[in-house]
Amino acid sequence: MPLIFSLMSSCEKDMQELASKSPDERWEELMNFIENHFGKRPENLKAVLFLIGVQELGQGVKVFTKEQKQDLMHIAICRLLSSSGVYELEGHDEDGWPHWKLVQNVPHLDILSQEELLKSHILEYFAEQGIPE
Repeated sequence: MPLIFSLMSSCEKDMQELASKSPDERWEELMNFIENHFGKRPENLKAVLFLIGVQELGQGVKVFTKEQKQDLMHIAICRLLSSSGVYELEGHDEDGWPHWKLVQNVPHLDILSQEELLKSHILEYFAEQGIPE
């Protein structure tokens, strides 16, 4: 079980009930879930991307520089969009940081559409981790 999400692995939900919820309801449920398990509600999408980036790095929770935090959010975006074939994992550097290759152009979307695209991929990511939204 992935490091950060191991705390959450004991939670299960009826998948039919989950599928019947709207994306907004699922997003709200995910935010509540994160708040309940980490003691703080993510302030914005960047905070959720940071959490996913830390998970994907796999080195646990530690203090990161501002540049590393930006890199973690980039890792998250690449990981999320890899499920749509936009990025492909190339490998890891000597420090264990993943590196991604752009294999397909990202569609040009307005800011609200970009946010909705990321949210849908985030919901999918957490579902893949076995974590209820």
